[in-house]
Amino acid sequence: MFTLGIDFGTNSVRALVVRCRDGAEFGSAVFAYPSGQQGVLLDPRDHHLARQHPGDHLLGLERCVCGALAAAARRRGFSPGKVVGIGVDTTGSSPIPVDAANRPLALQPKWRRNLDAQCWLWKDHTSVAEATEITALAARIRPGFIAKCGNTYSSEWFWSKILHCRRVAPDVFAAAHSWVELADWIPSVLAGIGRPEDVVRGVCCAGHKALYGEEWGGLPDKAFLRRLDPALAELRDRLYARAHDARTPAGKLSPDWSRRLGLPAGIPIAIGEMDVHYGAIGCGVAEGTLVKVIGTSTCDCAVVSSAKRVPDIPGICGIVPGAILPGFHGIEAGQSAVGDIFKWWVETVCDGDAATHAALTREAARQRPGESGLLALDWNNGNRTVLVDPLLTGLLLGQTLYTTRAEIYRALIEATAFGARAILERIKAYRVPVKRIVCAGGIAEKNPLLMQIYADITGCEMQVAGSSQACALGAAVSAAVLAGAHRDFPAAQRAMTSVRRRRYRPIASHRRAYDRLYVLYRRVHDAFGGVDRSADLSSVMKELLAIKRAARA
Repeated sequence: MFTLGIDFGTNSVRALVVRCRDGAEFGSAVFAYPSGQQGVLLDPRDHHLARQHPGDHLLGLERCVCGALAAAARRRGFSPGKVVGIGVDTTGSSPIPVDAANRPLALQPKWRRNLDAQCWLWKDHTSVAEATEITALAARIRPGFIAKCGNTYSSEWFWSKILHCRRVAPDVFAAAHSWVELADWIPSVLAGIGRPEDVVRGVCCAGHKALYGEEWGGLPDKAFLRRLDPALAELRDRLYARAHDARTPAGKLSPDWSRRLGLPAGIPIAIGEMDVHYGAIGCGVAEGTLVKVIGTSTCDCAVVSSAKRVPDIPGICGIVPGAILPGFHGIEAGQSAVGDIFKWWVETVCDGDAATHAALTREAARQRPGESGLLALDWNNGNRTVLVDPLLTGLLLGQTLYTTRAEIYRALIEATAFGARAILERIKAYRVPVKRIVCAGGIAEKNPLLMQIYADITGCEMQVAGSSQACALGAAVSAAVLAGAHRDFPAAQRAMTSVRRRRYRPIASHRRAYDRLYVLYRRVHDAFGGVDRSADLSSVMKELLAIKRAARA
């Protein structure tokens, strides 16, 4: 038996054909979104705006699945008739305004070029004011709503984006019968669901992004939403009453999509989850294992048994029962930019390409920790955790007339590792067990320098997922469980997931240097992040020089 995992990312969609018995990958294909800039619709007047065209998602769905099946068909023992299930993951929160027939407004000629009628991509930060308003109102009258998401609602999330649309594009808001997360919409399309009210919603997006909680009856109550805008209260009835974990299927493959993809009609479609959540499953997430999916941004995922109580953790992205892995509390944190920071430095500032990335990495690897005298903040796209502030920006300290491109490149890698350490310290402080860390994504797989720096700065051994496509693999694992190929998720993970032999262990001398730098990082982090408004930063540059002299000695 085989299952199919489909992973909708920021710039492309990929499909992966996986053998259920052992997780062997039989075929894959990638389709780059054709619209906008590398698939992202931008507005030069507002750098916070980031949208996607749903037509790209549909085109990519068909192209990459057919491509993956064709690749798998060249392998002995495979045929499309042996595919027993489909799993889908996407970015999130990426909500889409849809009509009463569950069709995105952007697919209609009237709205095709309207940016506000598109899919509002996860990294769209246009709703900063609305997120602040939601946070303030919840703190006053419904503190429980935000207690589970770090006490701060984000501009990356569902309600802030919809409220912003209501205010800046009331015509789009009025035309939308409902809004559906991309992670829920793609499975509903494959299942042929023709009404938004019938879409089976996943608890991952609902709980982490839409303030859904069974303890208060699902989505935020109408009285709360009415205080934000009466139109939101009216919309609530056209959304959903319940959200489900990955034990509930999103539907069955419709005859139409069966013909288009060449797959058996009626096979189960797993509930849609965010890419990083299925990525965690594809890395073998379990209690005590922290999974870091390192890409354009980074998401950290951990789980704690549902039988245990998890205290509220300030500054994280949510603690949601049933999210990520059924039977566990799903805990999510992350950084709004990681790979995007390196891409900005190499391609935008240095006007380079992949060869430049490789050359700077080689040169940076020859440097010792602290040797450059540089310190950076990893906030080029705001801070997701632990400050939850999209209006923060990047910073570089310590540069001189002799500072090189490679030194800055390494300082930016170190900055993202310092941010990772801050997250790790926060969740450990609230008794979330972390016994090992497994990293996934192209950066983790291809950049040994970054992995060693992360080990040295966090003081933790770093492992790398066995699959290069952990998110798609996790979606395929979920489909395998639903199809009955494995009795439960732990059994499926044991059979279908793995880690690579190479492990990155902290180097003691590097740790000592980075511990000194981390003290300075936290001082600057807390000062510019508003945690310590009385901080004295006058000695930071001189301390960086002292660390630099010690490293060069």
